[in-house]
Parts: sequence; C-alpha cells; structure tokens
Amino acid sequence: MRFARFVHPGGVSFGVVEGDSSSGLTVAEIDSIPFNEVRFTGQRWALADIRLLAPIFSSKVIGIGRNYADHAAEMGNEVPKEPLIFIKPSTSVIGPNDAIRIPSVTAHVEEEAELAVVIGASGARRVDRAGAEKAIFGYTCGNDVTARDLQRKDPQWTRAKGFDSFCPIGPWIVTGLDVSDIEVRCEVGRDPENLEVRQIGRTKDMVFDIPSLISYVSHVMTLLPGDIILTGTPAGVSRITPGDTVSVSIQGIGELRNPVVSLD
Repeated sequence: MRFARFVHPGGVSFGVVEGDSSSGLTVAEIDSIPFNEVRFTGQRWALADIRLLAPIFSSKVIGIGRNYADHAAEMGNEVPKEPLIFIKPSTSVIGPNDAIRIPSVTAHVEEEAELAVVIGASGARRVDRAGAEKAIFGYTCGNDVTARDLQRKDPQWTRAKGFDSFCPIGPWIVTGLDVSDIEVRCEVGRDPENLEVRQIGRTKDMVFDIPSLISYVSHVMTLLPGDIILTGTPAGVSRITPGDTVSVSIQGIGELRNPVVSLD
C-alpha cells in the first residue's frame, strides 16, 4: 500500500494512495495513523486537489554515511568498517514540493538521493536481523541535503546536515516492497520539465544492507514508530543552488520534488 499524509479542505489526514498515472491517482482518507488497522472514512480526493506533506511524524532521522563505495570514493574516503551514523533533527524534515532553503552561512550545498526506511509500530531496541526486518513499516524517498563546505569544516556533521528544510521526505510510504535491488535516481535543473541526471545507483550496492543498519542503530538508540533511517547515497552528488529543482526518484516508490530557494 501507499500511505500519504495530506492537507485537504477539512484539515490534515492520512490516506491510502490508489490508482496509477494512466487512470489518475486518488487519496482515500483513513481514520488513524498508518500503523493501526486501516479503516477508510469514505472521503476521497483526487491527488491534484490536495497537498502532500511529509508522510510520517518522526522523532528523529538517522543518516548513514558512505554506504555506497562509489560515493565514499568520490568524497575521497574509505568505506567504513561499520555503519557511520549521524542524526538529522525532526525540524529538518519537509515534504513534497516544499522548498529547500539555503542559508547564507554556506556557499556549497549538495543533494543526496537516498532510500528511506520507516520504522513501524513495534519500534526497535537492540534487535537482531530478524527483529530488524519485523521493525520495517515501509519505504519512501529521502534527500540528505548537505552543506558540504560546513561538513568539511566542522569536526562533526550536525550543522552541515541539520538546517531546517535539509531533509525532504516523500511523496508517500510504500509497504511490502522488495528493496534488495532497486534504482535510486536524482535529477537537478533550472527547468522543471528538463532536469539533468546527477545520480543513478542501485540498492544492491549498499555496503551494509537494511537489516544490518537497523540492528546496528537499535543497539545505539531506541528506534520509535515513524523514525526514519536514510540508507546512504550513490555517487554523483553535486551542487544545488537557488532556482534549481531537485527530483529524487526510487523504483517502486515514486518521485520527490523540491525547489531550491535562498533563505536570506
């Protein structure tokens, strides 16, 4: 299923996205959060008539650094011997079509297209691989926006990756998806109708697979329902500037688009 969070004339709801591009997408409202038993309210809207938000509330977003060997190489780094983790604050999260806002304190910001894992109702604390797989609710698209100059300057990455709007997530959460070998793609450009491909990778090339990541992180911190793990980015990261549009597409999930603007 595809679960979305959205604004409609009556307020904000969760819903199930139905249909395809040929028949037109609709969103059927559900009466609770996606982790509970799905019960439809009977309300339904065309996707064009509502505004999508980030698809879930998260207490935290955990990033994984250098989880694709080709990206580690392009950054001049070795592949880590164990997962390299960091946290992006919940205030960095934005949804589809929300603006990535670049502050004047940085002169070089880059996109990082990533498969994002959403933790389910059971959460995860000190789980093994089997427990990690059970903790997965679904998957969505993520963009680990990074102020690369500040990342190189600071001894840790919190500032470089933690600015408000530096974590676009969406457009929805897909459950039951086999993500062992799917394409992760990023396109950037000034013309939204003619974007340039910057990144293409496949999840099979991750250094550490998803159950390993969840298990590792859960031995450091408790993962709560709705928490997100960004699983790393393939090679090809590049500078984004105000006026650009960034598109992250993941096979089997969909497309996450965000414009880039100047904050100051």
